[in-house]
Amino acid sequence: MNIRSKTSRRWRLSALPAVLAGVVAAALLAPASPAAAVDAPPLETPIATLDAALSCPGSFQHPDREPVLLVHGTSSTADESWGWGYAPALRADGYDVCTVTLPNRAMGDIQVSSEYVVHAIDKINATTGRKVDVIGHSQGPMQIRWALKWWPELQSKVDDAVLLANPGHGLGGGNLLCVAPCAPALHQFSVGSDFLAALNEGDETPGDVSYTSLYSFFDEAIVPHATSPLSGGTNISMQSVCAGRVVTHFSFLYDAVGYKLVLDALSHPGTADPRRLPLGKCLDVNLPGVLPSEAVAATAVAVANLSGEVLNATKTQNEPPLRAYTQS
Repeated sequence: MNIRSKTSRRWRLSALPAVLAGVVAAALLAPASPAAAVDAPPLETPIATLDAALSCPGSFQHPDREPVLLVHGTSSTADESWGWGYAPALRADGYDVCTVTLPNRAMGDIQVSSEYVVHAIDKINATTGRKVDVIGHSQGPMQIRWALKWWPELQSKVDDAVLLANPGHGLGGGNLLCVAPCAPALHQFSVGSDFLAALNEGDETPGDVSYTSLYSFFDEAIVPHATSPLSGGTNISMQSVCAGRVVTHFSFLYDAVGYKLVLDALSHPGTADPRRLPLGKCLDVNLPGVLPSEAVAATAVAVANLSGEVLNATKTQNEPPLRAYTQS
């Protein structure tokens, strides 16, 4: 080795610490690369079908308030659940209201129905540039929770999730009905179903979403009543607000105190707080604009629809298999 080679090699060796230090410094000073995004499950339902199921006002007139999405429950439609009560009442109180009609009266696979909720939230958020408040009744809360759990990008697009009569940990009635072949949704909200295990595994209230669950000890469908509360959410029994108040499963759709709690959640940061309700809160029976005769008629329609769908809906021997995205 000649002198030039030795000198060159000595320089390279002596410079190595400085070079390494420079590389480390550059790495520390360089902007951090964003974490790899988690791919959302693809929607298998055609977009045209999802669009047709979403009903929103022609223009959103209340930029000072978040738009509201209403999600109906088992054996119903958006109009039957919301069209005569919550939707007009919320509009009168200054909210832009959207509804989504789930396929097959929400008797089919909840994993399919939830795609309608995913698309609805995403489209309302994209249209308005604002977060969405989502209210669900009966099976509706399961749709909402499934969407927020498995499409985590929605968690930044939803402010309030208000769950009315939530069957989130299973209904014994489903197990009884599904001794014989039954509708897919009934399999899924039976106690011990694979669907419920996937829904409730880990964090039950994911994301920066305010979760309020309202339930009633007089609810004849949500049995056991302990199925409704969410770990990590604000859970309010109607009887803790108004002792002895009779709120049945369907009357959640027109009960005045329940509606006051919903408005409280929507109009304040965080979840509903009964302490903010006005004095005399327990004196009103129905939400604004709902006559007793309308409540009776709507309840009769709901009971008839449920009975008919339990008998006539497409039935399967087993619960629908879980989608692949729940296994990742």
